[in-house]
Amino acid sequence: MNENKFSLIVTVINAGFVDLVMDAAKEAGAGGGTVVSGRGTGNEEIEKLFGIVIQPEKEVVLIIALKEIVDDVLKAIYEQAGLKTSGHGIAFAVPLDDAVGIGKATTDVKAAVKIQKKLATASEKQEE
Repeated sequence: MNENKFSLIVTVINAGFVDLVMDAAKEAGAGGGTVVSGRGTGNEEIEKLFGIVIQPEKEVVLIIALKEIVDDVLKAIYEQAGLKTSGHGIAFAVPLDDAVGIGKATTDVKAAVKIQKKLATASEKQEE
């Protein structure tokens, strides 16, 4: 098993805005995700309190990511697809105790993240 190396990032977003979530997550180092259709149950009191219209048709994006990049992924999702965007998304992460069947894909993502960080560091040094 994976000894809690992973977290599940869950994003609930208005239908039709999944690309905002996935583009942001991938830019932050996450791999792919799974999309599930859903339906919200917002009411008028919540809409008035937050000053938003709650669209009942939702999509739920599930992304398994290495624990070390979860904060970056959540921040990217919030900036690109959060409540202040047209997607009105919310996102949270929960630690995964065990996960199977993702070792090779995650190893590839981890290697890509390391390369991205090295390139970013090299680019910063060149700018100085």
